Amino acid sequence: MTTDDLAHEPAHVARRLEAILLIVDEPQSLVALAAAVGSPVPAVRQAIDALVADYDGETGGPRRGFELREVGGGWRFYVREEHDDLVSEFVNSQAPTRLSQAALETLAVIAYKQPVTRSQVASIRAVNVDSVVRTLVARGLITELYTDPETGAINYGTTDALLVNLGINSLDELPHISPLLDDGSAGFESEVIR
Repeated sequence: MTTDDLAHEPAHVARRLEAILLIVDEPQSLVALAAAVGSPVPAVRQAIDALVADYDGETGGPRRGFELREVGGGWRFYVREEHDDLVSEFVNSQAPTRLSQAALETLAVIAYKQPVTRSQVASIRAVNVDSVVRTLVARGLITELYTDPETGAINYGTTDALLVNLGINSLDELPHISPLLDDGSAGFESEVIR
């Protein structure tokens, strides 16, 4: 068996898919997954079907506490619905009572820009926000509003729990952000344009 044959063997493709799917935060299309693992789309489709059946316990093994689900035209791991409360309780018990500076900054971006995707927040903050977003979702301060049908990106927004924690009735009561921002003129001297 050649290296190329091995690369397209269903078990090999499935293992490579698992490795990629384990680290993604947004659903990935079959084409993107095929490019990532270097296999043709039909082989990836077959491997996805086999993984779904395996995780669902259809192949004789146990039904797993997670599932591989297609959402918004892409594939991603999710906790099974029956374990949502357990996972939420665990994450909340592990989380400190106060939010970190990174969490506060990310929460502010989401509150002012919602609906907004992780990549948009990361672009504004210029840092990776994946773990911070997961923490904010687990704490119930933000939620997944919808998945963009074209990109598969999840759009986030704030929850009523945030309003309760801030002691406000609506996001309209948040301070206007423009007076808090520098107008950008500091350090520039006025020059006459000729």
